Amino acid sequence: MLNTSKTVKILTVFLFPALYALILRILFGMKSMEGLFGVMTISFLFLSPFIMGIIATYFSDEKDLKSKGYVLIFPWIPLAIFLFATLVLELEGWACWVMVFPLWMLTASLGGYIGALLKRLKSKKTYVSIAILLPFFLGPIENKIGRPQQTYRAYNYIDINASPETIWNLVTRVSHISKEEDSGWLNSFLGFPRPVEAELDKAAVGGYRKAIFTNGLVFHETVTAYEHQKKMTFSIQANPYEIPSTTLDEHVVVGGKFFNVKDGTYELEQLSDNTYRLHLYSHFTLKTTFNFYASVWAKWIMQDIQQNILRIEKQRAESKTS
Repeated sequence: MLNTSKTVKILTVFLFPALYALILRILFGMKSMEGLFGVMTISFLFLSPFIMGIIATYFSDEKDLKSKGYVLIFPWIPLAIFLFATLVLELEGWACWVMVFPLWMLTASLGGYIGALLKRLKSKKTYVSIAILLPFFLGPIENKIGRPQQTYRAYNYIDINASPETIWNLVTRVSHISKEEDSGWLNSFLGFPRPVEAELDKAAVGGYRKAIFTNGLVFHETVTAYEHQKKMTFSIQANPYEIPSTTLDEHVVVGGKFFNVKDGTYELEQLSDNTYRLHLYSHFTLKTTFNFYASVWAKWIMQDIQQNILRIEKQRAESKTS
């Protein structure tokens, strides 16, 4: 059997870093603390795993720290414990973890390396204490600075062998999409709603287009520019209060505090007598203090949705032609 000191040591190394991150997550996610802290901040998303790594190696045995593999990889264990706890307690959703976990693994490893270095210093307790308290000091400063809103563009295209009339009819109105037709792998993996259909009342400026997704997600679109069989631009509005709380995590909900889709555009370009290139691009906004990272995932997600729609339109247009 393990003696008491050994048991305490194991619990400290494995559970203390995870418990620290869990306390941070609960505190930074409290509505009453919105003026001071926030989950969608550098103070939480970047510092939490970094400090977890510091704690994990700081409380490890000196003999273990001689291995670089241990220093860099061991912090992933309390990180995995924290991930599991947030899922069980429903503090975070699967999609958020998929997007953030690669970043957390990297910063936890960096923290593990720093923790191993601090263990050799004379004033190591002071430095570790400062690190543990750092998010509580930087969080309010970051919230005071505010979150910049930036606009990004997601672009896709596909070549279709069909007449412009056939293609355009499928662009303006998309009939029911079966699950078998859906090939949007990234959104499916993240558990996001998939497209079902798109209805348009009139093919002209001012026309109302309703894009329907599963789980109650609806985009209300208004045509703002229209050239028949050439170009259609539409504004996009998603009303967060219409979306069931189980559809999207609050941190990625469309039209919420952090992410919104502004508009979309279809353009049809002739390449040869019977080949046309269908372009689809959209603009979306992000409002976080780490837009440089969030924008990468947001663009991948938007491009996956758009490419999925384009593939469906190509398959349907060419099947009508053949």
